[in-house]
Amino acid sequence: MRWDYLYRYADKYGPDGFKRLQKGYNCEHTHIPYVPTITGPGHTCAYTGSVPSIHGIIGNEWYDRESRSVVNCVGDTAYHTIGATGREGKVSPNRLLTTTITDELRMASNFRSKVIGIAAKDRGAILTAGHAANAAYFFDGESGRWVSSSYYMDSLPGWAKDFNARKMPAKYVSNNWNTLLDIKQYTESTPDDEPYERAFKGEDKPAFPHMVADAVARDPGALIATPWGNTMTLDFGTGGDSRRAHGPGGVHRLSGYQLLLYRLCRTSVRPQLDRG
Repeated sequence: MRWDYLYRYADKYGPDGFKRLQKGYNCEHTHIPYVPTITGPGHTCAYTGSVPSIHGIIGNEWYDRESRSVVNCVGDTAYHTIGATGREGKVSPNRLLTTTITDELRMASNFRSKVIGIAAKDRGAILTAGHAANAAYFFDGESGRWVSSSYYMDSLPGWAKDFNARKMPAKYVSNNWNTLLDIKQYTESTPDDEPYERAFKGEDKPAFPHMVADAVARDPGALIATPWGNTMTLDFGTGGDSRRAHGPGGVHRLSGYQLLLYRLCRTSVRPQLDRG
């Protein structure tokens, strides 16, 4: 989320939400010394303190001269999916050339600390958790399940299987997606239904209210383009069983959650620009 959104949308935030961030500090006018500023390199720069020319993650995908093919930043056919039967789990951190702060935590504690990466997207979980993580979990949009890679484990833990068995995607969107306030009150954003927006499957146009229940029933991966993608990520990682599984007391642990605020650009949450 851009730092200026803390001020632009301040009147819309609730006291227990983003308004709490206004009581702290934020970093403004920051120079980003690399291109492209997309998620794969961004996650990696933040967790390594390095830049793409050193840590090796130069994009979400790129052309690899050795294999003469386009490769994914975490793609690795040496591993397979844990928790489903698709290709989502053919991933690892092996394209990452440096250590992360999470790797350093593991090594500093002689590998007694626990590091868990959780994100709707595989790269968000894997590149932040590093090489030595205990686990990385991500959402498989094809099956509608949380999965992992055989790089980390041979089978999902019981708490993760239990979460998947609850079939949460359909429950999150059962009431579809509408604005909290009357849409005319959102004067800080562009009008709904702009040319750059994309409609969900089954919709005639990309405008509120979104009938996302049908879209998620057809394609569970559509969930991560809604606010419930974040809700699901936090529910998966902060439930009682999962928290107990992430580490004993007295030992450092780091559970990283990568949320998908940027995905909301599908809808009319972009700021109104001066077009004069």
